[in-house]
Amino acid sequence: MLRAGGRRLLVPGLRRFGLGAGAAGEAGPAAAVAGVRAYHERVVDHYNNPRNVGSFDKEDPNVGTGLVGAPACGDVMKLQIRVDEESGKIVDACFKTFGCGSAIASSSVATEWVKGKPMDEVLTIKNIEIAKHLSLPPVKLHCSMLAEDAIKAAVKDYEAKKAKMGQKGEDSPSEKAAEA
Repeated sequence: MLRAGGRRLLVPGLRRFGLGAGAAGEAGPAAAVAGVRAYHERVVDHYNNPRNVGSFDKEDPNVGTGLVGAPACGDVMKLQIRVDEESGKIVDACFKTFGCGSAIASSSVATEWVKGKPMDEVLTIKNIEIAKHLSLPPVKLHCSMLAEDAIKAAVKDYEAKKAKMGQKGEDSPSEKAAEA
């Protein structure tokens, strides 16, 4: 129960629409509040207690960074993975997200799901799985799409770094031919 100006409110922000409860002892229009869609408890949990918030050094060769955004709603998501070179598994993940509660929750879930998995397996994580897990309404599906895109972008960034490092460490085929 929230209080604002000595009045009890059932849900934050509903007072301005005339849907909050009245003063102590008064009955508010509970029927009107019942029609308001609330976030699923998993979304609220990941929003209030996000897992793996932070960032890694993007210059680290074992870190892949995915930065994605949705211009229509203003959500921006940065998801990073740290990969063990020998096993090829993701050993750690973190995120920073600017956006709504669903975007933050989707990022948090994504970082939990990618930890300990091989690179090819995390690419099979689909936005619909995240959306179902969080019980996202259709209007918030773009948040789970961002999470899927961020995972793919982080893997792609990591693989691009590895390919670039592989080229620096080895002679190119034209250099090998010149030496022969």
